[in-house]
Amino acid sequence: MTTTVDILLEKGEAARTAARRLAKLSSAVKDRALNGVADALEAAQETVLEANEKDLEAGRAAGLSDALLDRLLLDPERLRGMAADVRSIALLPDPVGEMFEVRTLPNGLTVGKKRVPLGVIGAIYESRPNVTADISALCLKSGNACILRGGREAFNSNLALTGMVRRAIAQAGVPEGAVQFVDNTDRALVEPMLRMKEHIDLMIPRGGAELVRFVAETASMPVVAGGIGVCHTYVDKSADLDKAMGIVYNAKVQRPTVCNAMDTLLVHSATAASYLPAVARELSKAGVELRCDRRALSMVGNLDGVTAVPAAPEDWSTEFLSLVAAVRVVDSLDEALEHIEEHGSGHSEAIITEDYSAAMRFLDEVDAAAVFANASTRFNDGAQFGLGAEVGISTQKYHARGPMGLRELTSHKWIVLGTGQVRT
Repeated sequence: MTTTVDILLEKGEAARTAARRLAKLSSAVKDRALNGVADALEAAQETVLEANEKDLEAGRAAGLSDALLDRLLLDPERLRGMAADVRSIALLPDPVGEMFEVRTLPNGLTVGKKRVPLGVIGAIYESRPNVTADISALCLKSGNACILRGGREAFNSNLALTGMVRRAIAQAGVPEGAVQFVDNTDRALVEPMLRMKEHIDLMIPRGGAELVRFVAETASMPVVAGGIGVCHTYVDKSADLDKAMGIVYNAKVQRPTVCNAMDTLLVHSATAASYLPAVARELSKAGVELRCDRRALSMVGNLDGVTAVPAAPEDWSTEFLSLVAAVRVVDSLDEALEHIEEHGSGHSEAIITEDYSAAMRFLDEVDAAAVFANASTRFNDGAQFGLGAEVGISTQKYHARGPMGLRELTSHKWIVLGTGQVRT
């Protein structure tokens, strides 16, 4: 680990220089580079997994939670998934240079917008080494350079991945400096990086609430913050209970350590007596602990094999990132909406209902980056939305909201074509 503040600034200068060349790079070169990265992810599997095992061993010794270890883990299947995502990005249309909103004014001027890269993207993130590949690939395709600062717990994995990425893209003709990695986990370097306004155009934090808050409050450049998910699924009185069973199980169990997993289950009182015991038994098979309000506890608290305890006040606003779910019985859609408004984080919210009016009202009134009717919150993901991957999920309302893909990493400039017009 060699990075000092001076070297950090040198990385910023190199990224800025590379960004100017990346903005003009052809789609063919970028796509060739991305396919090279995907090939390298598969070819270098043994090297990456050896590095990841070092991180996992250190994480276990440090007492990392199962949730963090799961986020840290790479295996052959996840590497194949990363490679597939990179290839998907290569197949997407290049947003750079796209003309849109073109029109001719009464004075004969033709005006429109042309999509351009943002410049240099900074990313500070924790635990998940797949973020290294995702952000590198999306930045490359959108014509941006990037400076990556991963967490201590994934240092060896990130070092191996960035080295592999840099070699692959260099062979394709991508400018040197396009992907930078801060090869030092000293937290004292985070604040200087957040002050590099002259070098970094946008900062993206990915991690826990404390990290996201610190970056948002400290950075001198714009920050897109998000990723904290207190996600709800509401089972309405008209819900198809078979659908509700599958959706709730998937939202909680399929991968509980990620931000779009369900944290709180809300169930209408008209269907709770028949639905809650059944879903509690199903969730218990996966080892889910239920933290229940009084009415929910009365329905599931004595069931054999079900772990159900009274909910504490803070459980309603907790992103569990584990096999734990809060459960509450509500008497109306209004009550469910009020609960989500009070405790939600604006990430992913779902309703299960056969009532079209209830579904439309939920979709209209819930204020979140992604709102679902009769589908799992686990779909709030760049790859699942057809974006190839994402640099993060924004829960803000300006610049970008939801999964951030290629277009969210661009800005635009106005293009004006005239035939000699002058302003009078």
